[in-house]
Amino acid sequence: MASFVVKASRVGFVLRTAKCLNATLTGTCSASDRRYCTKGDSRVPKIYTKTGDKGFSSTFTGERRPKEDHVFDALGTTDELSSAIGLAREFCIDKGHTFTYQLDKQIQCVLQDVGSNIATPRSSAREKHINKTKFTPQPIADLETWIDKFTDELPPLTNFILPSGGKSSAALHVARTVCRRAERSVAPIVRSGEADPEVAKFLNRLSDYLFTVARYAAMKEGNEEKIYKRPE
Repeated sequence: MASFVVKASRVGFVLRTAKCLNATLTGTCSASDRRYCTKGDSRVPKIYTKTGDKGFSSTFTGERRPKEDHVFDALGTTDELSSAIGLAREFCIDKGHTFTYQLDKQIQCVLQDVGSNIATPRSSAREKHINKTKFTPQPIADLETWIDKFTDELPPLTNFILPSGGKSSAALHVARTVCRRAERSVAPIVRSGEADPEVAKFLNRLSDYLFTVARYAAMKEGNEEKIYKRPE
């Protein structure tokens, strides 16, 4: 849970720096990435705080909630999704895929923004909290653009396919399934008005993107996608 929510006094720091962690630490945040990432405080926070030892964590608004709360469940699943994408990205880099910049500079950074929004329940948020963690629709539009571009290059989908097509493709399919779980965990939070609706839309579109780019990776590597056949 440390990726998104730690003790209340440090959450602001996490939100400032999590916009694009890799770019912030390396100083490589380019002009084209600034809509998603900002340069933040260069101080390194302490990894352990001991504030969660009794089974409670803090939201960005300062609430102390049990760690099994639906907010922290959603944050944990979103963190897991980013990790799954990170692993898939490493496989894709090994194969020289040109779309890998989308996975970290765009998608993983935006997932940090997703976490920030989820960690700010609207029922206890003040205006400054909402302004700092508001989720915009631009990342959704970007995903749709990429999906359309890859789809135009792919052969028509005529059968149910199984996760396959090489390590890159299979890893992206794993990330897709984690994304679906993240979407399910976020849905009730959005329905209750505690998070921006665009967060759920982004996760929904992200799973479609991961499905599409998994197929694209298999095609570019010349690997066969296994199709579903009913056992005889």
